[in-house]
Amino acid sequence: MRTKARLFTALAALLLGLLAFAAGFGTNWLMVHLRLTTEDFAQAEAPEPFSIFWEAWHILERDYFGNLPDEKQMTYAAIRGVLAALDDPYTSFIEPQPRELERHDLQGRFGGIGAWVEQRGPGVFVVIPMRDRPAAQAGMLEGDALVAVDGIEITSETTLEDVLTMVRGPVDEIVRLAIRREGEEELLVFDITRQEVEIPAVSWRLLEEAPDVGYIKLNLFSERAADELREALDDLMAQDARYIVFDLRDNGGGLLQAAIDVSSQFIADGVILYEKKKGDQEKFYPVESKDPVVDVPLVILVNGGTASASEIVAGAVQDRGRGWLVGEKTFGKGSVQLIYDLSDGSSLHVTAARWLTPNRHQIDGAGLTPDIEITLTEQDRQQGRDPQLDRAVELLQQQGARSPTP
Repeated sequence: MRTKARLFTALAALLLGLLAFAAGFGTNWLMVHLRLTTEDFAQAEAPEPFSIFWEAWHILERDYFGNLPDEKQMTYAAIRGVLAALDDPYTSFIEPQPRELERHDLQGRFGGIGAWVEQRGPGVFVVIPMRDRPAAQAGMLEGDALVAVDGIEITSETTLEDVLTMVRGPVDEIVRLAIRREGEEELLVFDITRQEVEIPAVSWRLLEEAPDVGYIKLNLFSERAADELREALDDLMAQDARYIVFDLRDNGGGLLQAAIDVSSQFIADGVILYEKKKGDQEKFYPVESKDPVVDVPLVILVNGGTASASEIVAGAVQDRGRGWLVGEKTFGKGSVQLIYDLSDGSSLHVTAARWLTPNRHQIDGAGLTPDIEITLTEQDRQQGRDPQLDRAVELLQQQGARSPTP
């Protein structure tokens, strides 16, 4: 028994020390198969200070008056406790279901009903169907409020993450949605067969008020972002767009490679960013595009929700003198997270480096200051105004022939 105890405590210590993640050991499996009493633990030669952890764990199991969470949830909580001590919000532990959603979002496709789900209050989730997708084809309308999914009632405690997890699932399987529609007394029920849904990373158009300005909105730096951006640029150039407004407002980032590929659509050569690692190691990432759009004047719209990969692109464009930034100061999330997928489907995101712009401006904790600062207020939104976009168009049409000052 002592040999088992040594093995158990050693492996558990590795887990809580964050080394066992790479090895793939699962504390839940170990707890089920190697249960120890407090006396057994006292006899084991556990490495300090993890012996204290296991002492506390077993005292809770033995003496706590009430119901403890199951062992998996206790393990997850212990991991989160270790990470909280790092004081780094980006080094985080993600449970299996949200990790699966994250993976699908970054791939740009998943099994779903073809609709956006928007939270409008505690327990209030409305559907916005995508045109010609299963939800719309079944007759769902924008504003339909979800009441239940596959018989599971939505409550004030239900999160958006919970709803997305319930609605998404294997392709070709049926999901039953009960909804409340304004003007209808009875609930409506829809049985919808899930299809593979592609999340559009990019939307674009010529502005009605300025038909020589192409407007591009990038929603997520997914695997498909660069290809969709190239399609947008080619289409706008074919329509004789003379200027480009690239909207990165409220874009929280995504994949590093996507940020490099997107930046490379606008910059001819040179450095996009520097990456600074532990021990003062440094790496630079150069432009990778063979056919960038470099002759069209460019403005990037930014705000406090512009973060991570979005800040890489905005910082590169600003530092290289390729275009102007208009809007509000960016979020300031310029760190690299390595993602380790664990054996139970959960993942550990570990901050491993920080990003610097081509002029070595640190993004993390500082953000980017726009060339022209202008605020978009809540009153502007309510009245359908966008002074940031208006200022970008004005800037391009007045000064677009000039290169911005780096």
